[in-house]
Amino acid sequence: MFGRNIVRNFANINNYGMIKETEKTIERQKQLALFAKALGHPTRVAIMEFLLAQESCYFGDIHEVFPNAKATISQHLKELKNAGLIHCEIETPKVKYCIDQKQWEKARQLFNDFFATEIIKTC
Repeated sequence: MFGRNIVRNFANINNYGMIKETEKTIERQKQLALFAKALGHPTRVAIMEFLLAQESCYFGDIHEVFPNAKATISQHLKELKNAGLIHCEIETPKVKYCIDQKQWEKARQLFNDFFATEIIKTC
């Protein structure tokens, strides 16, 4: 809803370049929020740190490291996969998980840009 209001307001200006820039901004914000949500749980952060230290990793290896139930680990992996931060390959009967390097770099850049923003005015 918030994003649609911004686009609607800029559409009234009839400046196509400004509308395109606003659409890019909204997409950037959505992508940043998706990555933030995926990393918004301590176990998922820990899984990412674990995977970052591995070339690849099988589900059994991940489950052995973390004290959570298999179903819980599966759910956390699903969230990370849905955000695009990891991908998996099925090697029957095992599933191998890896960091998606392209998406990881995109997330790193989005967070770097976000946190590098200067504060204009404090309350």
